[in-house]
Amino acid sequence: MVGNITDERILGLLKTAKGFRELVDSIGVVVEITEGDSEAIDFVLQMYGKGEAYSGTKIRQSIPTDGMERIIRLADYEWSEADETPGQIRFEFPHAGEQAIVSVKLYLRDGFDVPEDREDENVNLESADYGKLLARSLLHMGNPARLQKAIDRARRGETVTIAFIGGSITQGAGAIPIHTECYAYKTFQGFCRLAGKGTEENVHYIKAGVGGTPSELGMLRYERDVLRGGSVEPDIVVVEFAVNDEGDETKGECYDSLVRKILSAGNSPAVILLFAVFSDDWNLQERLEPVGMAYDLPMVSIKDAVTEQFYARPDAGRVFSKRQFFYDCFHPTSLGHSVMADCILNLFRAADTMQRMADMLRLDEIEPPLGGEFETVRMIDRESAEKDIHIDCGSFFHRDEELQAVEMDCNLSPVKEFPYNWMHRADAGNETPFSMEITCSALLLIYKDSGSGAVGRAEVLVDGEKVFTADPHVNGWIHCNAAICFRGWKNKRYHVEVRMAPGDEEKEFTILGFGYVG
Repeated sequence: MVGNITDERILGLLKTAKGFRELVDSIGVVVEITEGDSEAIDFVLQMYGKGEAYSGTKIRQSIPTDGMERIIRLADYEWSEADETPGQIRFEFPHAGEQAIVSVKLYLRDGFDVPEDREDENVNLESADYGKLLARSLLHMGNPARLQKAIDRARRGETVTIAFIGGSITQGAGAIPIHTECYAYKTFQGFCRLAGKGTEENVHYIKAGVGGTPSELGMLRYERDVLRGGSVEPDIVVVEFAVNDEGDETKGECYDSLVRKILSAGNSPAVILLFAVFSDDWNLQERLEPVGMAYDLPMVSIKDAVTEQFYARPDAGRVFSKRQFFYDCFHPTSLGHSVMADCILNLFRAADTMQRMADMLRLDEIEPPLGGEFETVRMIDRESAEKDIHIDCGSFFHRDEELQAVEMDCNLSPVKEFPYNWMHRADAGNETPFSMEITCSALLLIYKDSGSGAVGRAEVLVDGEKVFTADPHVNGWIHCNAAICFRGWKNKRYHVEVRMAPGDEEKEFTILGFGYVG
């Protein structure tokens, strides 16, 4: 999104559906197919309604893929009185795997003035200024012994696995195409080049980014999404949650626990902490950096690398502008992903040129700086076969198929998250609660968020006392959410129930799984 608009009147109108219609006369849409053969793709403008998100006006227009602009006039459509805010602009393809270059322009009504679009300078990634940018990204070298060991093993032709876990940036959001232009895949390719004999035949790649999720969920899905149920032993793990963990209710303990969980593996993997950044120059680097310092881990800061040069002149140190680096206010463009990969590879090269070091980490001798209560947390879902956990799903006997889905590894086809779930449906026919007998000292509920009015709240009870109410509408989109039901309790047997909240008995709710310590 370009435009460079600072007029507060215009920005204010864009916040509401009424203001959007007052401001915008028509929408210009261009679609040019680059991979595939579809002759048309649907453009959708979705307004969010009051109460239920998807109750607002939905404009759908089939746009030919010939690269010509089509104009959609707002006056040609009937608008709902329930419209509250502009919700989504999306493109729906008839076939999976197709790609297109698209543009959307808002043509304003008379009386509104906007600045002319400006041209960006060319980006030179071979310049001395870019070299300085990469140098700034190396926040802490730490002890690179484990990383050096992985590089040396790859050079000898031995099997090495590099894995990435994080949020939507690790998933690849903003990269086009998402599976090969994301920072994770580019880092993997760079590692293969760096490691001499390292090739894609003996160097393996795991990408496990899930949009909108913090380390609170990351620590629960690590065994499944990275270790693949014990079939994978990563040698290098890049952890990226510095822009996702604001909602972590432990304020860093889940992050610390995840890092300790990875470090404690029997094959002694290298852990790289990656601190991404939003377009407002924000991240949680200050909160999370003590974790890297405590365990003397390599740390890469994208914030330190790019923010300073954003405010320099093109002839005085600026390599690229914010709008060249950011796809939107949260995610990098393909260029931004390339820069992130280069920052990590700069660390790899620096470690490779250093004298080989001994692994001095003694995890059991280090006090977790932010807390490690969840280091041994385990996840259970419908597929789990835990002998000492007894479950009666009650009226939560259905399985939800409408789930958050992400592109894993180098695949373009999305994979559904938490498919082995328990779902209560409005037509369940009874209101028997989900019940579980479990021995633990801490318990987390993983549940599905949704913007649908058909979805309701659920209560969690432990030994008959309510400890938590899960409201799927807080985030308002199909999304995986983890929340702590209790922690720091005596490690003993508990009877846990999940039941629909009063007034929501005839609505839906999906339990995606649980995490427990015990």
